[in-house]
Amino acid sequence: MRFFETIELAIKNLLGSKVRSLLTMLGIIIGVGAVIIITSLGNGMENFMVDSFSSMGTNVLNVTVMGKGSTRTLDFDELYEHINENQDLYNHISPTVNVPGSVKVGTETLEQTSMTGVSEDYNELKSLVLSQGRYVQYVDVTNYSKVIVIGSYIADNFFDDDVIGQTMKINGQVFTIVGVLDEVADSEKGDSDDIIHLPYSSALKLAGSSVISSYAVEVRSEETVDASKEDLRYFLYDIFKDEDAYMIFSMSELLDTMTSMINIMVVILAAIAAISLVVGGIGIMNITLVSVTERTREIGIRKSLGAKRHNIMQQFVIEAATTSAIGGIIGIGFGYLMSSLGTLVISQMLDEDISLLPTLSSVMIAFGVSVTIGIVFGYLPARNAARLNPIDALRYD
Repeated sequence: MRFFETIELAIKNLLGSKVRSLLTMLGIIIGVGAVIIITSLGNGMENFMVDSFSSMGTNVLNVTVMGKGSTRTLDFDELYEHINENQDLYNHISPTVNVPGSVKVGTETLEQTSMTGVSEDYNELKSLVLSQGRYVQYVDVTNYSKVIVIGSYIADNFFDDDVIGQTMKINGQVFTIVGVLDEVADSEKGDSDDIIHLPYSSALKLAGSSVISSYAVEVRSEETVDASKEDLRYFLYDIFKDEDAYMIFSMSELLDTMTSMINIMVVILAAIAAISLVVGGIGIMNITLVSVTERTREIGIRKSLGAKRHNIMQQFVIEAATTSAIGGIIGIGFGYLMSSLGTLVISQMLDEDISLLPTLSSVMIAFGVSVTIGIVFGYLPARNAARLNPIDALRYD
């Protein structure tokens, strides 16, 4: 019997007992579908993480100076000069000074607003876009100017259209609004639109400090992140003579760590979901054993007409593989359907743009595993069928 004739016969046998065939394939369908859904979720989460971190700048190094274990301090002008001398590695640098305290617009208090002291290069470093006015300038830093640039949440919820020139109070001191940042999130309380940027010199004064402990450094490209980080490490070590006195990390490193964690989680969950594929394989073995018993006389007739052992074995192995392959195809359709539904549910419930995207590799691997399981679990019943004595098979009732 030819290969395609065997497949045609296998499909005909499946259609002859639809309910039994569907129940046999159920484990394969669920297993393949679950693997596709899990890998799709992992792929969607990874893409979401990449997009989120890209907006924060994966080519930005964050430098924190603790100074512990050393009597030296880092002067901003010293670091700024080093950055300018290595233009092949760096683009911009800016201090990032967090300002604790209260923010008021009239009599209203903004409780979750983030306040950061920055230099005139911070907007380019972070690729910030202004919807109104201007950004912090060098003259603002040198003159300790009481000017601020606010996020869209503050502008939309606490001011009319004419925002530029209005004032706000930070720790009781009056600051004038000179610019409004374009919306980057959802303009909600506490998000990345609920922010205030001011000259880092004014921020240090508000914080009652003269030491800058945090910097953001933009490197030329993502390809130069490692070289730039190594260069900064050597530079800071020459100053402090102690590796514990500073810390350098990049968003790309954090992204790599998060991606690795997601991949590990996906592999573990996919492995657990794949257990149902084994259960499906046991079901295929069981139904193939039943099929061998039901078709004992047929096997005897074929052997008496000259069929060899390998012909009988091939027939039942191909039938088992066909069953698992059809189950795999249905499982792929089920996985795509549930992935689309999951994308819709996540978008509505979490209000996040996370798309569950099945990858071609995951689909092919899941389908290949389902067919392999059919062949492996169909081998034993097929071997039993091939070893039947034709005389005993013909006498079987």
